[in-house]
Amino acid sequence: MDEATASGTAPVPTPASLPTPASLPTPSSLPTPGSLPQRTAVAVPSGSSVPNPGAMKQPAMKKPAVKQGSDPSRFGRVTDDGTVYLTAPEGELVVGQWAAGPPAEGLAFFGRKYDDLVVEIELVSRRLVDGRASGEQAQLVLAKVREGLTARSFVGDIVALESKCEALEVSIATAKAAAQAQKAEQRARASVAREALTVEAESLADSTSWKSTSERFASMIEEWKSLPHADRSGEQAMWKRISAARTQFDKARRAHFAELDSDRKVAVARKRELIAQAEALTSSTDWAGTGRKLRDLMTAWKDAPRSSKQDEDKLWKRFKAAQDVFYAAKTASDSAEEDSLKENIPAKESLVAEAEALLPVTETSVAKRALRSISERWEKVGDLPRADRDRLERRLKVVEDAVRGSEAETWKRTNPETRARAESTANAFTDGIAKLEGKRAKALEKGDLVEVDRLDASIAGTRALLGAAQAAAAEFKG
Repeated sequence: MDEATASGTAPVPTPASLPTPASLPTPSSLPTPGSLPQRTAVAVPSGSSVPNPGAMKQPAMKKPAVKQGSDPSRFGRVTDDGTVYLTAPEGELVVGQWAAGPPAEGLAFFGRKYDDLVVEIELVSRRLVDGRASGEQAQLVLAKVREGLTARSFVGDIVALESKCEALEVSIATAKAAAQAQKAEQRARASVAREALTVEAESLADSTSWKSTSERFASMIEEWKSLPHADRSGEQAMWKRISAARTQFDKARRAHFAELDSDRKVAVARKRELIAQAEALTSSTDWAGTGRKLRDLMTAWKDAPRSSKQDEDKLWKRFKAAQDVFYAAKTASDSAEEDSLKENIPAKESLVAEAEALLPVTETSVAKRALRSISERWEKVGDLPRADRDRLERRLKVVEDAVRGSEAETWKRTNPETRARAESTANAFTDGIAKLEGKRAKALEKGDLVEVDRLDASIAGTRALLGAAQAAAAEFKG
């Protein structure tokens, strides 16, 4: 009795239960060389001629540690001659012949073939659930596993593996239904998106934002291409609408730029005329007159139509260069003139000092005569450099303002009309006091002390105003 039989894992097959030659594994069901363990021996189907292991020249082999995902001894056995049996629902079947080492390794080898099928189906099941595998991909794995189940070239739990296949089949059906629903939803959203693109394209047909609209049409085409297809006839109709809108926009854009090109040519011709006029003025020494002409040319330049940016930059450089030549010459002339005026500084500083000696003004008429003489001599001396001119003229103006102020104050004091108004005001207050005193005397006779007190207060206030008016009148008198 062999080890497998002694363990009670499987009954000893009777001759009737042994597989017939037709039921033995075919060469196509055998493991490929790439799937074999790294040994010098191989597993072969039962019935094949197996060389005597002792007669073969092979290196000494250390028995490897067998690590199984399942326990193949529960679902099959191996005889001492290496024949591997599978306990299947239809009976015990021979699945192969092990000639690569101890018989236990043969059972483990065919157990691993079962584990490989389990791993494949469990892996694709998980990937199907988390979306990393499609229903079609899972279907291919399912077909492969079921092919392995049919071939019976392994040792393992057939019922459990078939159950996993059935569960995967249900999951595949669910995933395919979900994928179809998702595709239907995507097609519906794509149809809405295409309609939105069509409406937007038609709204841009009359746009004059040439650059941004051209870019938007280009991006719309890319968006259209990226959307999934659904209703071919409907999409073609919408595409024709987009194409018509884009054609209308492109036609208007080309017409616009053709007109713009014509306008630019006119602008270039006009600005070349202005450049020629500016360049003709570069050697002029009529600083004021030529400056006005150049300002007029600048105004004409701004009013002229614009050309392309590249042409505009080149033309402007020429126009500005002509102005710069003239103004550089003018600046040099002004600088030379400024230097020649420095000799007038001492004389005018002396005149300013003479004017400042009139302060404070005590005799207005004397100060006016002296300031008039200073002004006449000031004009005869001539102009000053700009910086010194402003400095000395500010000092002279202080004296002029003081003399004018003194003159105004004198006029105010001697103005007959103003003096008459001041005297009239003082007389009015005097008359008012006399009337109040009369009323007080009457109130006192009546013994109306309250009225007497009120009138006393009015008389006191009026006398204060009278004093101020009399003081003002005194000023005008003298």
